[in-house]
Amino acid sequence: MSAPPPVISPELKTVLRAVKLGRCLDTLPERLALAKARNMGHAEFFELVLADEVTRRETSSAALRARTAGLDPDMVLENWDEATKVNFDHQVWDELCSLRFVDAGHNVMIMGPVGVGKTFMASALGHAAVRRRFSVVFCRTDVLLKRLRASRLDNSHDAEMRKLMRVDLLILDDFALQALDPLDTADIYELVVERHRAASTLVTSNREPIEWIGQMADALLAQSAIDRLQSAAYELVLDGESYRKHQKPGLDVGTTTPRATRRRRRS
Repeated sequence: MSAPPPVISPELKTVLRAVKLGRCLDTLPERLALAKARNMGHAEFFELVLADEVTRRETSSAALRARTAGLDPDMVLENWDEATKVNFDHQVWDELCSLRFVDAGHNVMIMGPVGVGKTFMASALGHAAVRRRFSVVFCRTDVLLKRLRASRLDNSHDAEMRKLMRVDLLILDDFALQALDPLDTADIYELVVERHRAASTLVTSNREPIEWIGQMADALLAQSAIDRLQSAAYELVLDGESYRKHQKPGLDVGTTTPRATRRRRRS
């Protein structure tokens, strides 16, 4: 017979909650059993319990920072499907995953056709940066530009731009997918110029850089911004089958009940 689980007294529960360590109760029974099985000393056991709490807090903090950054919680490195037939330079990808580009203030351009996983890879790098406690903002480019346009109406534009200039990693998804008007072009120019070699900007795009100039209202500002962006950038080009089909929901044939059948059962 297996030994009964260790009993945790109400007094201990109260004390742990009073010192903001209530989450330790989630794993304390198994840690007590492990300590008994391994004949741990008091200091070793105490270190183990506190290490669990540090891990919990780091995980919770990283999740909160990722939500604040606008990152999809599912688009993390460990969820990338290696079975997908997407081709890219793995040496460049490994370098990007090291996050040395963020330390150095270099840029990243992830390009390729629709559906090959550009957004996923950008988000995964964002999550990795968040875990390293870099500040991150992820936004679709058209959404960000609309927000900046609206900020002019309440005189918060300068403050919004300063926030974007200071962030360690700014991720602009679907860059230059739509035409940019003069105000949009001016905002992109200012962001790129102010962040040049000072902070990292990552863009994903279905278009090549040469096409971006035609999408922007002022060719001179566009060329100046894109030259700066590209001159300090790693380029990762993706090609292959659509990654999105690997993310389609599947059916569990053994447990799924047709909707019509469910209606008949309820009636």
